[in-house]
Amino acid sequence: QVQLVESGGGLVQAGGSLRLSCAASRRSFSSYVMGWFRQAPGKEREFVAAITRSGGSIHYADFVKGRFTISRDNAKNTVYLQMNSLKVEDTAVYYCAAGGAGSLESTYDSWGQGTQVTVSS
Repeated sequence: QVQLVESGGGLVQAGGSLRLSCAASRRSFSSYVMGWFRQAPGKEREFVAAITRSGGSIHYADFVKGRFTISRDNAKNTVYLQMNSLKVEDTAVYYCAAGGAGSLESTYDSWGQGTQVTVSS
């Protein structure tokens, strides 16, 4: 497993942007598929985006296509989630995860503590 620490969450108005970061503790970061998930109050955690080891393949949930961008810097052991055109319904705790397969939450074995994103109207 790998330790993950998210940062970059906060309060933003609808239409605004935030950039989340997730720093990994291990030098073998480049060997992990990385994903972002989120959990809104009263809802189950859901898939947001995933990126393969080299960044050559990316998968997004339909509700973020065209608004969010996942990227990674293997030299910095960090994965990012750039969130633009934020909507109130994007309000959630955002988690990064490592070691999984695409959108399948149950396949990820390392999780960060989460970072709160709140979008106001």
